Amino acid sequence: MHGRLSVDARPKGQLGSWSILLISLCSLTSLLDSCRAERTNVGLIFENTNPDLEKIFHLAIEKANEQNEELNLHGVAVAIEPNNAFEASKKLCKMLRQHLVAVFGPSTNMAARHALSICDAKELPFLDTRWDFGAQLPTINLHPHPAQVGVAIKDLVTALGWESFTIIYESGEYLATVNELLKMYGTTGPTITLRRYDLDLNGNYRNVLRRIRNAEDKSFVVVGSLDTLPELFKQVQQVGLLTSSYRYIIGNLDWQTMDLEPYQHADSNITGLRLVSPVNEQVLEVAKALYESEEPFQNVSCPLTNSMALIYDGIQLLAETYKHVNFRPITLSCGDDSAWDKGYTLVNYMKSLSLNGLTGQIHFDYEGLRTDFQLEVIELGVSGMQQIGQWSSADGFEMNRPAPAHTLEPDMRSLMNKSFVVVTAISEPYGMLKETADKMEGNAQFEGFGIELIDELSKKLGFTYTFYLQPDNKYGGIDPKTGEWNGMLREIIDHRADMGITDLTMTSERESGVDFTIPFMNLGIAILFRKPMKEPPKLFSFMSPFSGEVWLWLGLAYMGVSISMFVLGRMSPAEWDNPYPCIEEPTELENQFSFANCLWFSIGALLQQGSELAPKAFSTRAVASSWWFFTLILVSSYTANLAAFLTVESLVTPIEDAEDLSENKGGVNYGAKNGGSTFTFFKDAKYPTYQKMYEFMKDNPQYMTNSNQEGVDRVENSNYAFLMESTTIEYITERRCTLTQVGALLDEKGYGIAMRKNWPYRDVLSQAILEMQEQGLLTKMKTKWWKEKRGGGACSDAGDEGGALALEISNLGGVYLVLGVGAAFGVLVSVLEMLLGVKERSTENKVNFKDELLDELRFIIQCSGNTKAVKYPKNSGSSSNSNASSKSKGSSLSVDTLPEDPSDADVEAVRERRANHAKK
Repeated sequence: MHGRLSVDARPKGQLGSWSILLISLCSLTSLLDSCRAERTNVGLIFENTNPDLEKIFHLAIEKANEQNEELNLHGVAVAIEPNNAFEASKKLCKMLRQHLVAVFGPSTNMAARHALSICDAKELPFLDTRWDFGAQLPTINLHPHPAQVGVAIKDLVTALGWESFTIIYESGEYLATVNELLKMYGTTGPTITLRRYDLDLNGNYRNVLRRIRNAEDKSFVVVGSLDTLPELFKQVQQVGLLTSSYRYIIGNLDWQTMDLEPYQHADSNITGLRLVSPVNEQVLEVAKALYESEEPFQNVSCPLTNSMALIYDGIQLLAETYKHVNFRPITLSCGDDSAWDKGYTLVNYMKSLSLNGLTGQIHFDYEGLRTDFQLEVIELGVSGMQQIGQWSSADGFEMNRPAPAHTLEPDMRSLMNKSFVVVTAISEPYGMLKETADKMEGNAQFEGFGIELIDELSKKLGFTYTFYLQPDNKYGGIDPKTGEWNGMLREIIDHRADMGITDLTMTSERESGVDFTIPFMNLGIAILFRKPMKEPPKLFSFMSPFSGEVWLWLGLAYMGVSISMFVLGRMSPAEWDNPYPCIEEPTELENQFSFANCLWFSIGALLQQGSELAPKAFSTRAVASSWWFFTLILVSSYTANLAAFLTVESLVTPIEDAEDLSENKGGVNYGAKNGGSTFTFFKDAKYPTYQKMYEFMKDNPQYMTNSNQEGVDRVENSNYAFLMESTTIEYITERRCTLTQVGALLDEKGYGIAMRKNWPYRDVLSQAILEMQEQGLLTKMKTKWWKEKRGGGACSDAGDEGGALALEISNLGGVYLVLGVGAAFGVLVSVLEMLLGVKERSTENKVNFKDELLDELRFIIQCSGNTKAVKYPKNSGSSSNSNASSKSKGSSLSVDTLPEDPSDADVEAVRERRANHAKK
């Protein structure tokens, strides 16, 4: 009844407003629920070490929505630390509140298993992309089943005719993959050896690899994860297992994503399997969109991994499913027993579909496993990755090795007894004319690094060669006016030369007209400038060990301690002494700590010279002790740093890097060689600083040169910096000791041997150069031509002299100045004191000032004797009064109980009184 009265008592207007608010909230809630229900959320849990998974996840959703306008997929992605099961579970539980229809799990095993268990409890579809043997509801594993991959490896081993071989595996989980291999021959057939390479030795596999090398097997099957395979093959090459005697089959479907260029020119036969084909049009289209490049596969490796491709295919499979069914998701929670009753139905429907994706035809068997798929069989060679066949579940392995390219040469890999014409240009130290008085012709007239390189290649490969000089000494490029090639490259294109060698930089423009071998030398653009000049020592360099702030605080501390000693000395009774020890009851007490004495005491302690003053009171001794400790540390620190500041000379240079050069700091102008690769680099650069430098060089052609030598001479003779290749700068600075390289390299590039397009001997020459690099021959040749020949090593020999350098007067000029000023100040004060003393005596004794001054000067000039007669003696009384009056002006204190005028009689009277007192 009371409740009814309470409600009825409310005003009607207030009740109406509450009703409207309640209705509005209900409407807004239902609207949000309907919006969420219309959107189909898909979850992704990925490792933060692989952000490309998130990119392709959203790209796949975007493509699926474009293909079906009615489909409204929305991605919800969260990143976790690799193998962090707790973080994966925690973030998945948060994602369940967002009406998910499926979850793509992480790629690491521990985190994936926990995510799978949560999805299993909630009956939520879980799409797995891992190499996993088990698949149960509600899981859809898009990865080809490892057992079938093992069958593919077995078929490949059989087709290649291997008998005895070694299986090199990472850990126990990979043994199921090679189970079919272990059953091949039974107990009576050829020997199959098992070697585990990951023995938890922090990535060191060399001990296992050495045992494998010492065994008899030359054929290897390698199965392992992409986390360990790159380091494994690096160490395989280090221990000498990548020669022509060995052959490999790689059982990881992602191995083509590794950086395979270091092994491209190895003699070993390396065969593998891949699921994602980079020549597939659909794969190429997705890669272009993902990497925003028209040529996403520019090197030997393919960066699109299986996990990325399977996530893309999984989204397309989910989108295809929602064309036929449209189950509305619900909000789930890890804190209750709620589950999605449509989850298993959705999984079963997805497993019944077939789809052609990035990984080929996707089809699941009756167990929900992907056992029916196709793989490409590929081989790594000097020209890159090459498909030699294919494998399918139905037909097994089918060899389809492409026929070798047709060429007029009967043997492309043989240069034996071939003869080539090589064009070169004069450029130290790559190509030079010999310095000799004899007339020389043909190849004998040339020498240099490039000349020796061709000679070593000819000895190694068995060909002969003939050198000739480029008439205009131009390396070559496209003439901007005519659009035609010029220089050495034109000679090669017109078949007047077979090869060209000098310090010829490999650029994209030159690659469009000719081919190059692999670089025989790596370098970059750098700045040639004169060496930093030594900064002259400062006059007051002895003050450098301390900053100005420290000196200021030192002065304040000095004055503070002096004032403290003065005040405490006057306050402490122990510091007031009897000036006349013979008088037991004096009329005055004297204090030694006058302000002048306090200043003298403090400066003596600071300069560690001491003084005749000694504090007696506890307070003054405490202040003095702390001041002595302070000066001990301060002086020690000053002394420790003084030697460095006096002997080390600062170097001054107006520019430190390209940023300073672009701003013309110190008035430094700069340029490069006209038409060279260095100038082209700045012309094509997108970096603002380099664009600014290009505009400067274009607007100031007077700073450009026609040759490197002209630029070097300008650097030596003017305030000028020259931009050129770092290796050439190394050569110059070995001979011209006033020049040096400034800053870091501005880019990275290489020198290669040029040849005409599609020349059949390119790979053979590249392999020979690679072998020379591995043998250290190229390093030895560089040392020879850079540091030994033609005056090399001159600047290295003229290095810094050993031992300490003698200090010059410029280093210690400030010290002598302080000494001179101090001595002059002392002389000036002494003269003033003498004049004031003469003036005082002449006034008191009423004598002529001039005569008194001349007498004083005569005595001083005599420079003999340490005694001086008193010319105007005073009586004792006046003297006592005078002394008393003078002392009363200083640090003295009057004692009222004593006689005012102590005299000899008074002293006797005092003695008699004390004697009488003693008798009593």
